[in-house]
Amino acid sequence: MRIDIITVLPELLRSPFEHSIMKRAQQKGLAEVHLVNLRDYATDKHKSVDDYAFGGGAGMVMKIEPIAACIDHLKSQREYDEVIYMSPDGELLDQPLANKMSALKNIIILCGHYKGVDERVREHYITREISIGNYVLSGGELAAAVVADSIIRLLPGVLNDETSALSDSFQDNLLAPPVYTRPAEYNGWKVPDVLLSGHEEKISQWRHEKAVERTQQRRPDLLK
Repeated sequence: MRIDIITVLPELLRSPFEHSIMKRAQQKGLAEVHLVNLRDYATDKHKSVDDYAFGGGAGMVMKIEPIAACIDHLKSQREYDEVIYMSPDGELLDQPLANKMSALKNIIILCGHYKGVDERVREHYITREISIGNYVLSGGELAAAVVADSIIRLLPGVLNDETSALSDSFQDNLLAPPVYTRPAEYNGWKVPDVLLSGHEEKISQWRHEKAVERTQQRRPDLLK
């Protein structure tokens, strides 16, 4: 999988992809993440990518010309399955959406800034808009990193134990059950006996029951 992230702040995005699982995924050749500096496609001497909004109002708007030039250039190199715009009014990211996108081959993610992008970008270039929550960030970079991480970790071979992702929260619309590790007793607090029993069927049943119980308590909306 290849993910091209268009941004005016590529340095802000380097760290999330240079460590841990994201780094290993790229070292294994399972994923490519390319940070594309939008200012490289600006044509004026100041490398400006924003301008005042028609009709007035506070805040600047990202211009269509450099964005169009950037996306057109990327598309001339390869075909893309999605051109995604990170937007607070986009489709809310959830596990089913991450699962679906993990089957794609090439993705562009455009990071917004200021008061957003010229609407013509959204009308003519963007194929999907995604939000990571009902709040506003200073830019789309952190949101783009979240989306990329949620996708890449699902690729076959990325996680050392490929069954790990299948037991994550939200995969079956349930929160993950409680987990424990050694020591079996600490400060008088004991690990449930069933987890020490070695009985796989009983352990599986216990985990499912606890997942349902936790979901009912904390996220009953998922059960609907």
